[in-house]
Amino acid sequence: MVFKVAVIPGDGVGPEIYFESKKILSKLVEMYRLDVEFIEIEAGDSALSRYGEALPKPALKVIESSDMILKGPVGESAMDVVVRLRQMYDMYANIRPAKSLPNVPNRFGDVDVLIVRENTEDLYKGMEHEIADGVAIGLKVITSKASSRIANVALYYALRRRRKVTVVHKANVMRITDGLFARACRSILKDKVEYNEMYVDAAAANLVRNPNMFDVIVTTNVYGDILSDEASQIAGSLGLAPSSNIGDTKSLFEPVHGAAFDIAGKGIVNPTAFLLSVAMMLERMHEISKDLKYLNAAESLNKSINEVYKEGKKLTVDVGGNSKLTDMIDAIYSKIT
Repeated sequence: MVFKVAVIPGDGVGPEIYFESKKILSKLVEMYRLDVEFIEIEAGDSALSRYGEALPKPALKVIESSDMILKGPVGESAMDVVVRLRQMYDMYANIRPAKSLPNVPNRFGDVDVLIVRENTEDLYKGMEHEIADGVAIGLKVITSKASSRIANVALYYALRRRRKVTVVHKANVMRITDGLFARACRSILKDKVEYNEMYVDAAAANLVRNPNMFDVIVTTNVYGDILSDEASQIAGSLGLAPSSNIGDTKSLFEPVHGAAFDIAGKGIVNPTAFLLSVAMMLERMHEISKDLKYLNAAESLNKSINEVYKEGKKLTVDVGGNSKLTDMIDAIYSKIT
């Protein structure tokens, strides 16, 4: 099969990261004979300004016919792009690795935590109402179906890592909603991996105390949003964090960092999070096709990024170097074999 990928370059630093990274994408496609077609579309702040919609109909048409979406950071219209796409295509698993890189200082050494976040419900359903003047409510939606399937995703990754899962919730207070989530996870995960549960406040504290006590964390939408940012910063920087949004029919891959309008166009942005997201996309292609060439391409890209950090000669300012975006791209490009 040929994987069709809808590419949203995004806003701010997004377009420069993507257009400089195209040479790396082309090299991977050519070297590993990948069956991938990239189709560029416009979405985000620029599309909203030009067409009055952050996700214009022509972009949605391309997305509908694509297998995957590769997205750069989007500005103020992010809610209307990524959250809408998650809901439209039921991309129920948000996968957020927090993994340290060589020569990026952190206080904890070699950090490697994977957060598996339920991505479609909880308070982020957006069911908010103002029921009286000065009184607003938000509905926290938790279902057995969504809780069970995210637990199965956590199991999938845990069996490929260190076989350890921590279920994070607050069932001592929210006994019905978080209690349902905890029971669903317990029924799927217990006795299959090293299993434990932790209240979300304790998990937040333990992440900054000793992140190496965790392997895979599975949690609900809101808790996962907060804990994954915390874990990424602990590993070195939120600006280096990739992510994937996985559904049964479509998946979206994006860097976690924002559009960084203050440095847009200066050629100093770090492309690491975007490129690590590309590697996650290639791994997903391998999961679907079972063709090792996609996995080999992902491993080559990850290894090349790691080697550039290990050498420490072509790093951007945000990670202690003095190189430009193009210098770092060229260094990573040269190491892809």
